[in-house]
Amino acid sequence: MEIIKSFFCFISLTILLVFTSTAEANRAHHHEFIIQATKVKRLCETHNSVTVNGMFPGPQLVINNGDTLVVKVINRARYNVTIHWHGVRQMRTGWADGPEFVTQCPIRPGSSYTYRFTIQGQEGTLWWHAHSSWLRATVYGSLLILPPAGSSYPFQNPHRNVPLLLGEWWDGNPVDVLREATRTGAAPNISDAYTINGQPGDLYKCSSKDTTIVPINVGETILLRVINAALNQPLFFTVANHKFTVVGADASYLKPFTTNAIVLGPGQTTDVLITGDQPPNRYYMAARAYQSAQNAPFGNTTTTAILQYKAAPCCSGAKPIMPLLPAYNDTNTVTRFSQSFRSLKRAEVPTELDENLFITIGLGLNNCPKNFRSRRCQGPNGTRFTSSMNNVSFALPSNYSLLQAHHHAIPGVFTTDFPAKPPVKFDYTGSNISRSLYQPVRGTKLYKLKYGSRVQIVLQDTGIVTPENHPIHLHGYDFYIVAEGFGNFNPKKDTAKFNLEDPPLRNTVGVPVNGWAVIRFVADNPGVWIMHCHLDAHISWGLAMAFLVENGKGLLETMEEPPADLPVC
Repeated sequence: MEIIKSFFCFISLTILLVFTSTAEANRAHHHEFIIQATKVKRLCETHNSVTVNGMFPGPQLVINNGDTLVVKVINRARYNVTIHWHGVRQMRTGWADGPEFVTQCPIRPGSSYTYRFTIQGQEGTLWWHAHSSWLRATVYGSLLILPPAGSSYPFQNPHRNVPLLLGEWWDGNPVDVLREATRTGAAPNISDAYTINGQPGDLYKCSSKDTTIVPINVGETILLRVINAALNQPLFFTVANHKFTVVGADASYLKPFTTNAIVLGPGQTTDVLITGDQPPNRYYMAARAYQSAQNAPFGNTTTTAILQYKAAPCCSGAKPIMPLLPAYNDTNTVTRFSQSFRSLKRAEVPTELDENLFITIGLGLNNCPKNFRSRRCQGPNGTRFTSSMNNVSFALPSNYSLLQAHHHAIPGVFTTDFPAKPPVKFDYTGSNISRSLYQPVRGTKLYKLKYGSRVQIVLQDTGIVTPENHPIHLHGYDFYIVAEGFGNFNPKKDTAKFNLEDPPLRNTVGVPVNGWAVIRFVADNPGVWIMHCHLDAHISWGLAMAFLVENGKGLLETMEEPPADLPVC
C-alpha cells in the first residue's frame, strides 16, 4: 500500500513539475499601444502622423514560440483603427485578428480593445500593422518569434537579431491620399520616399543625419529580419559586396540558400544571415521598387541604411559603398528567388482534396455612374478603378463585422455564394480581353469551408487593365505554395510541376505577373478569414474575398466566444 501511495505521489509531483515548467516557459506578455498623433519630420517637412506610443515605426515585440500576447490598444487619434497581427495563425481566436469589419468593428476614437492570442508552432519574423484605411503607412512594427526557451535555431546562432522594416512615406496625410483616390476614382498618388526603419536614407533631401545604421564586427554573423511594410510596392533589397543566406520567411524555416538580393511583396518577411567577411568599411543596404505593372506610375527612388563595420576608418568623408540593385522590371530575378524556397523539413501537404478553387485576380474599370460628375471619374477614359476576384469586387459591411454576423446569425450582412471558378472562362493573360470583363459585380460574398477540409486554390493573374505581380495574403492560415508559373494555368500539364515534398509554408504569395500560383492548406481554424491583395490600393478597390470556416466537433475545433470588450459598430 505504501508503495502505491509513493508511486501516486511521485506521479503527481512529476505532473506538477511539468505543468510548472511549461507555465514558466510559456509566458504572457502584456503591452499597451496608445494610438496618437505625433509630430514626425521627414523630407524637410513635419507632419502630424498617427503612431503607436509616439514611435515610428512602432514598438518591437519579442516573444517565444508558445507565448501569449495581451495588447491593450487605446485609440487617442481622430480616426477609427484596428491592429492586425500579420501572419499569426490565431487558432480559435479570430476576434483578435484585426481587419476592420471582417473580424471586428473598429476601435473608435476615445475607445480601447485588448487583443489576446497565443503563438503556436510559429518561429521567425512576423509583424503587426493597422488594418483601417491607410493608417498602416505609419502604424506598424515587428513581431519577432524566438524558439521556445531551451531550444535553438536550426542554423548557426547569430550574434544579433536586426529587424529591418521597409516602408513608404507620403509627404502628406496617407488617409487623405486614399480619400482623394476614392473620390476621383483614379489611382492614388505614389509615395514620396521608401524607408528603412522609418528613415529614407542618404539619397533623399534632409535625411542623411538620421539614416539607419547597422553595426557589425569582422567575423560576426547577424540575422537580418527583413519586413516589407510598404503599402503598394514590392521591393528588392541588397547589401553592397555581401551575400545573404536565406533561412526563413513568414515565420517558417527554409532550407538555407545564398543570394545577392532578395525581393519581398508587401506583407512578406524574409530572414537572412549576413557575415562581416568584407574589409572594414561602410556599405549601403538598399531597397528599391520591383515594378511589374506596365505604364503604371511608381516611385523610382532608392532608400538606404548603412552596414558599418566597427573597425571601419573614422571620419574619412568617403560615402558608403553602393550595391548594384536589380532593374525595376527584373522579373527573372524575382522568379529565380521565389523558386529557391524549400521548407526545411518534409512538408505535411494535403495530397487529397475536398475543395479545388480557381480564382482570377486583377483590376477593372467601372463606367462613370450617370449621377457622377466627370471629376469623380478620373480613371482611364473617364472611368473609375476597381478590382476583383472571380469577377466579384469585395464590399465590406459597415453595421457589423463579418465574424459577428456569422457568430450571431445576423441575416443580410453577407452571402456564401462566392464562385469557386470564374463566371466566364477567357484567355486570362492574353492581350485581347473583352471590355465586358472590366466591370465586376460588387458584393460581400464568402466561400464556406467545412472544418478540416483540404483546400487547393489556383490564383490566376489576369491582363484586365494590366497584368501585375499581386501579393495575396490569407488571414488565419499558413499555406504551402506547391507551384507557380507563367501564362494560363493548365491542369493537364502544370500539375506535373507540383512540389508536394518540401514546398515553402507562407502567409503571403506573390502571384507572378501574367502567371499563376497554386496553394494548399487544411481548413483547421474556424472563423471568417479574409484573403486579399496586400497592395493597399487594390484592397480598397475590392481585390479580396473571405472564407467562412465552420466549427468542427468539440471545444478545440470551435471558435472562442467573443471577448466582453469587443468594439461595437
